This record gives sequence, C-alpha cells and structure tokens, in this order.
Amino acid sequence: MAKPRNILVLQSSSDLYGTGKIILQVLRLYQREGINAVVLLTGPGPLEPILRAEGFTVYIQNLGILRRKYVSPAGLVNRFGKNFQAFRFLTELHNKYEFELVYSNTLAVIVGAYWAKKNKVPHQWHIHEIFPGPRPLVKFVCSLMDKTTPSPIAVSRAVANHWQPLLKKSRIEVIHNGIPYDEFLEALPNAKAKVGLPQEQLIVGMVGRVNPHKGQSFFLEMAEQIARKYSNVHFILVGDPFSGYEPILEELKQKIVDKKLGDRVSYLGYRTDVPDLMRAMDIFVLPSTFQDPFPTVVLEAMASALPVVATDSGGSVEMVVDGETGFLIPVGNVDIAAEALEKLIKNPELRSEFGMAGRKRVLSEYSLEAFEEKMKSIYGKI
Repeated sequence: MAKPRNILVLQSSSDLYGTGKIILQVLRLYQREGINAVVLLTGPGPLEPILRAEGFTVYIQNLGILRRKYVSPAGLVNRFGKNFQAFRFLTELHNKYEFELVYSNTLAVIVGAYWAKKNKVPHQWHIHEIFPGPRPLVKFVCSLMDKTTPSPIAVSRAVANHWQPLLKKSRIEVIHNGIPYDEFLEALPNAKAKVGLPQEQLIVGMVGRVNPHKGQSFFLEMAEQIARKYSNVHFILVGDPFSGYEPILEELKQKIVDKKLGDRVSYLGYRTDVPDLMRAMDIFVLPSTFQDPFPTVVLEAMASALPVVATDSGGSVEMVVDGETGFLIPVGNVDIAAEALEKLIKNPELRSEFGMAGRKRVLSEYSLEAFEEKMKSIYGKI
C-alpha cells in the first residue's frame, strides 16, 4: 500500500473572509490531487465545520498569530509563549503524519516556517498582507522567509512589490486569487426584499472585517455627504471585527448616531448570505485606507455585476479598471469619493455597463481554473 502524502496547512483564522475562502480552494485542489492535508486552525469558526464535512483532518491550536495589537513588550512575550506551545504541537503531529510539506497561509503565521526549518521539511508561504512595520518584525519575517521559502506566493503585484525588495534569496511568484463564482452569477428576483432591504432604495454597500484600515469610517463619511443630496440611497455595512477590535465597531455605531444616519445606514454584522446581499446592492464600495493586498470581496462584487468604487492602493488597482469597471478614488478624499458615487447614482446605464464589464473581467482574468493550475505548478516545484 502506498504511503499517504501528508502536508500540514496552517491557517491564521477560522472565518470565511478572504484568506479563509482562498485556503478552502487550495485544500480542495490538494484533495483532488490525492494529497492528504492536515489543517491546523488557530481557533473555532465557520471554516471548521465546512472542512470537517468535506473530509479534512482538522486540529485546533493557538498558533500565536501576529496582530498589531501584540506589538508591545507584553504582547511579544505572549506571542512567544503561544508560538512555543504551537511548535511542540507541530512536532506531535509530525510524529503521527510525517509531513512532506508545511504550508503557511499568511505571514501572520510564523511558527510553521520556523518549525519546518528546524525539522528540514519544505515550507511554502502564501502572502496575503502588506505591513510596513514595526521594522524589527519586518526584518525578522523577511529573514525567516529567505531561510525557509524559496518561492513564496503573493496574492498580487502590490504584495510582491512590497516584499521582494526586502528579500535577499526568496523570489516571489504572483498568483492572483480565484474562487467559484456560480452563486454570484445567479439572478435573485426581488433580492432587496429577500434580504430585508428597502425595495425602493438604491443600495450602496461594503463588506469587510472591521479593523482600523478597512475604511468603514471613510465609508460613513461618504454616506453622510451623499445623504444630504439623495433621499433614495441607503448604505449597508457588512462584517464583524477581529477579536480585540470591538471598540472600533462601537465607535462606528456611535458615529452613525452622531451623524444622524440611523435611517440611512444599516450595520448588518457578519452574514453568511453575502451572495444574496451582493445581488441586492446597486454599487459596491471598498474604501480601504491602507494597502489592501488583493481583496477577494472585490472579485465577488465584480462577479455580481456591480460597479466597484475602491481606493487606489494595493491590489484593487490591479482588479478595478478605472472608468471601465468602476472608479478608483484617493484614500481619504471624501469629495472625490462622493463625486464617483454620484456619477453612478444618477446613471443606471453606467452602473450596468461597468457591472457587466467587471463580470467579464473577473471571469477571464481571475478564474478559479487559472488559480488552480498555477497552484499545482508551485506544488510540483516544491
């Protein structure tokens, strides 16, 4: 009987936002290729039951994930302790499965690279983030990448352009994300009513984790300006905060009250029916105030034939064609953002034209099939 080909996959969270959706596609690909992926999640969440239902072996272990909130002496001590415990757990798993590869999804997971180096196991890093500092942390991550991962995968050129100049040995390969789009392509009659949104209103929405850089506050500033001029426009915010960022959500809710936007803005929290919500929207906005590496939610919006208004930084610049599939706006410039929204609010034909062009682009440039072929080639090289 042939020995099973076991790999260890480390995932930074158990949610179903961008990185969770992408690792799910990677795992399904490996499964079809006859590779047994053992998945280690840092905590419970909606991704876990999906993986178990599809036959994956799943373990839960705190992986000492790097977050900005831990950038302090006490926080770093905490992370060191969690990484030490995770290192020992990885050794226990290896004794059972004899892994031929360790795959770390995002740079927030560092224990896999360090463990792989110590145990002479090949390591693959899939980079989903851009972070400029703190400098000692960036230097440490780059050194670890150089020592463990000859060809890291970056989700966009923006990500590669950020990290490649900092590396001495590793050579980054860009593989744009691709996901199944079928549920975003289907029509949904009376979509607004089915998700509880006002049928007669034009819906402007954003979907994303609540954090300091996703741009929810910028989104509310746009809403305030548009609300003064257009009574038929309603704004929706979808997404919950990372653990520890709950105060940011409370600030957003208070901002809605202070700006008297309670009847113009709805905060919907975490939702599992994002495809239905997309079909209920008329315009999609991603107002990230920091470089968003390659937001999967923009792919979903484009597949839903929505015009996209996004800030002109990070991976969105590679996804949105300004003036063809949507508009790219300067970070933090409310006047230009509102002007872009107004053009779409006043012109339903333009919304339709941009939306259909975006759908065509996402299906040709960012297909799941193209993503899988490139991922298979990477595994072959390893």
